[in-house]
Amino acid sequence: MADSIAVVILNYNGRDYLDKFLPNVIQNSSPHEVIIVDNASTDDSVQYLNTNFPELKLIETPENLGYAGGYNYALKQIETDFYILLNSDVETTPNWINPVISLMQQNEKIAACQPKIKSYNKKELFEYAGAAGGFIDHLGYPFCRGRIFSHLEKDQGQYDNNIPVFWATGACLFVKAKIFHEFGGLDDQFFAHMEEIDFCWRAKNAGHEIYYCGESTVYHVGGGTLKAESPFKTYLNFRNNWLLLYKNLSKEEFKSISKRRKRLDILAAIQFVAKGQKANANAILKAHRDFKEMKKHYNHNPTQGLQHIEIFKESIIKSFFVKRKKTFTELKWK
Repeated sequence: MADSIAVVILNYNGRDYLDKFLPNVIQNSSPHEVIIVDNASTDDSVQYLNTNFPELKLIETPENLGYAGGYNYALKQIETDFYILLNSDVETTPNWINPVISLMQQNEKIAACQPKIKSYNKKELFEYAGAAGGFIDHLGYPFCRGRIFSHLEKDQGQYDNNIPVFWATGACLFVKAKIFHEFGGLDDQFFAHMEEIDFCWRAKNAGHEIYYCGESTVYHVGGGTLKAESPFKTYLNFRNNWLLLYKNLSKEEFKSISKRRKRLDILAAIQFVAKGQKANANAILKAHRDFKEMKKHYNHNPTQGLQHIEIFKESIIKSFFVKRKKTFTELKWK
């Protein structure tokens, strides 16, 4: 464990989370450095940190740069071998760092890794944002071992093994600093949501590996910044998902799936309207409009982006809603 490690917490109006979880993180992360990045909070987070944790390094962004921009701004100022990007609403456990770092040290091809993510409020369940490692289907819909759509599995030891995955969650992302900067960090234009999937996909397209470490566990509250029903969250998820596909697929691959994705997005908008959530339906339409403008600044991946074995070659929507496959182990991989 000779490499240097920095635990970096991005905070935005999370004073209550800092009060609740920061002492736990400091205790369980020793002797490694814990750094707070305040993303232009409008609450009293900075005053609270200066008063109660003056020993911690505090980096303040000039404005709210989102998850992607906030971390990019801060990590340029932090020299270390490994970054651990940790949400402010995460409870850590003793020895949560060593197993993950050891796994990454043993395999030089690993660019990023995540521990087991369980629910803070229902500790027997996996948590939505990451669970036991992230995957994606060929149409671009993310899911996890332990979580498909909103269905959360109980942790019964079924996902304790360390395996390669398609993406590692930004809620607790271990990443090699050198590789992070080689790839230009996270994509600022994503602002928030799916930027970690984009980073992992870019790294995999370049020959690196992404891993899940079942020997480490943390507990995540989730939804602390944007609630599930937030139209802005809907907008970011749909817009960024299209950017994710456009950037990481070849031109031919993107063209082959874009028509199907548009139809599915229309169905999603119709469902929002049926539920009386017109603002979320409008968010999908706005996401499509903005994607058309933003894609002008990107190029398609020059190679085939669907070749990775961690991409589910069937539709996760069909498997879940039609075939009633509720757990990861029930899925039929080709």
